[in-house]
Amino acid sequence: MTNRLIGRMPKVGIRPVIDGRERGVRESLEEQCMIMAKNAAKFIEDNLKFPNGEKVTCIIADTNIGGVAEAAMCADKFEKEGVAVSLTVTPAWCYGTEVMDADPNTIKAIWGFNGTERPGAVYLAAALAGYAQKGLPVFSIYGREIQDVGDNEIHDDVKQKILAFVKSGLAVAQMKGKSYLSIGYSSMGIVGSMVDQNFFHDYLGMRTEFVDQTEILRRIEEGIYDKEEYKKALKWTLKNCIEGKDYNKESLKSTKERKQWEWETVVKMTLIIRDLMIGNPNLKTLGYNEEAFGRNAIVSGFQGQRQWTDYMPNADFSEAILNSSFDWNGIRQAFLVATENDSLNGVSMLFGHLLTNTAQIFSDVRTYWSPESVKRVTTKELTGKAKEGIIHLINSGSTTLDATAQQRNKNGEPSMKPFWEITELEAQNCLKATQWSQAVKEYFRGGGYSSQLKTDGEMPVTMSRINLVKGIGPVLQIAEGWTVVLDDDVHKILDDRTNPTWPTTWFAPIITGHGAFMDVYSVMSNWGANHGAISYGHIGADLITLASMLRIPVNMHNVSEEKIFRPALWASFGENKEGQDFRACLAYGSRYGIK
Repeated sequence: MTNRLIGRMPKVGIRPVIDGRERGVRESLEEQCMIMAKNAAKFIEDNLKFPNGEKVTCIIADTNIGGVAEAAMCADKFEKEGVAVSLTVTPAWCYGTEVMDADPNTIKAIWGFNGTERPGAVYLAAALAGYAQKGLPVFSIYGREIQDVGDNEIHDDVKQKILAFVKSGLAVAQMKGKSYLSIGYSSMGIVGSMVDQNFFHDYLGMRTEFVDQTEILRRIEEGIYDKEEYKKALKWTLKNCIEGKDYNKESLKSTKERKQWEWETVVKMTLIIRDLMIGNPNLKTLGYNEEAFGRNAIVSGFQGQRQWTDYMPNADFSEAILNSSFDWNGIRQAFLVATENDSLNGVSMLFGHLLTNTAQIFSDVRTYWSPESVKRVTTKELTGKAKEGIIHLINSGSTTLDATAQQRNKNGEPSMKPFWEITELEAQNCLKATQWSQAVKEYFRGGGYSSQLKTDGEMPVTMSRINLVKGIGPVLQIAEGWTVVLDDDVHKILDDRTNPTWPTTWFAPIITGHGAFMDVYSVMSNWGANHGAISYGHIGADLITLASMLRIPVNMHNVSEEKIFRPALWASFGENKEGQDFRACLAYGSRYGIK
C-alpha cells in the first residue's frame, strides 16, 4: 500500500459555495451547505482507492464560499494541499462567477442540489454558462429527482456521476509528470512503437524516456541487479512456473543447459525492467547510485523484436509477470509493460488500470471467427454470449496471469481484482493455470518462454485502443463485451490454428445492431490497430469521461447514450454526441499543449 512513483498522490477538493447575502440568507444555509460538502467527501473517501491501495483524500474549504475573497482562500488552500480535482457543491443560488473555481488547471464539476426551497440547480445553470463563456470545461451533476430541503442523502444517480467524475479526474492527475519508458524503439514497423513524444506531453502531461535494449545487456553482464532478490526470484520461478510442451521441431530445440540459461536470463530481465521503471534503493547500497533512481515510469514498453529476440530470450516472461498482480515478493500492484513497445496500447492499458485498479490484458486483436466458420472447422455451434461470433485475442505471451480468470468476486464469479483483494490461493491458482512453453524459434530465434493460458471464465470486459490519426490527432475506440469459454475441443482446434504456446482470450463484444457494432465482424473490421488493451468490467462510460478530460475524441464505442458523461459545454457543439466530442476536442485542444 505504498506509492512506488515519485510525486504525491493527487487530492480531491470540495468547494461548498453559498449565497453571500448575510443577515438572513447566508446564515440559514451555512450548516446545510457544509453538510453537503462533508457528505460528498465521505462518500468519495469511502468508495475510491488509488491503484496502489491508498485511500483517496478529500480537502474541504475552510469556510463556505460566498464571494471572491473566500474563493481565493480556498484556491490557496487547495494549491498547498495538492488538489487536482475540484467538486463544487451547493443547495442554493450563489454569485456565479464570483464563487467559481477559476483555476484552469483543476478538473472541475459542480453538484447543484435539486430542491425547490433554494435554487441550487439555478446556480448550477448560471455557473455552467459562466464556465462556457470563459472556455473552462466543467462537468454538471444534477439529480433527476427533487429532494427536500433537509434531505442530506446523495441519490444514486448523483453518486454515479460523482464517482465517474472523480475516478477519471484522478486518473488524469496521476499521469501528469510521470514517464513512459521506451526500452528500445520501433518493433517490426509497428507505428505504436514509434513513440510520439508530443502526444504524451500535450495530451497526458507525461515525459517520454528512452533506454536502448543494450542497457539490459549491460546490467546483466555487469551484475547491476539485486543478487539476493535474483536468487529468491529464480527459486520461486522454477517452483511455480510450470514448463510446458516444447513445440519446436527437433532441429531447433534447445539443450537442457540452454533452457536453464534462458530461465536465468528472463528472471534477470524482469528485475532489470522493473528497476528501470521505478528504481531500486538496494542498487544504491551496491554502489549504483544512478541506476537506483529509475525513470519514474508509470508504464513502459519493451521493443524485443527483432534486434533483441533474434539472439536473446524474448521478454514474454518478464512482461507477463510484471503485468500480473503477484511475483516472488508476493501480491502487489501490477506493473504495465507493453509488448513490442506499443506505447499507444500501453497508454490504453494505463487508462484501464487507473480506472479499475486491476491488472490489464495486452492482446493482438487476431481473428474474427463467425458461427459458420467455427461450425465448419469444429462441427460444433457457438452458444450463449458467443453465439453471434467471437474475436480471438492472443499475443506472444505478455498477457497478465490475472487473465486466467481464477480470481473470484464477492458473488463467486470469475473476475480480475485489485491486488489488495486477491488471496494467496487465487494467485497460486493463476500460476497453476499457466504453463510456460519454449518460444517458437521461427519467431524468436533467441528462445525464451511464452505463457500458455486461456481465460477460463465468463467476465465482463472492455477493450480499448488509442490511435493517432493524421489531421485529427489521438482518437479512442472502445468495445464492451464478455470473455467466453469454449468447449475444450473447440478451443484446442481454434487455438492450434494460431499458436498453442500463446495466451488466449475469446471475446464476444456487445452488439448494438448499428454502425461499428452492427455485428461481431463489424467490430473486428473497424478496429484501428493490431493490438487492444482489455480491462476487467464494463468501463466504457468511464473511458469516455476520461477521454473528454484529455480532449481525446472517441470514434467508436458501444456504450448506451444515457451513460455518457462529458463536460456540460460539449452540448454547445451540436446535437449528435460523437460530433460534439470531435468538435469540442478540436476547439479546446490538447490538455497540456499550446493552442
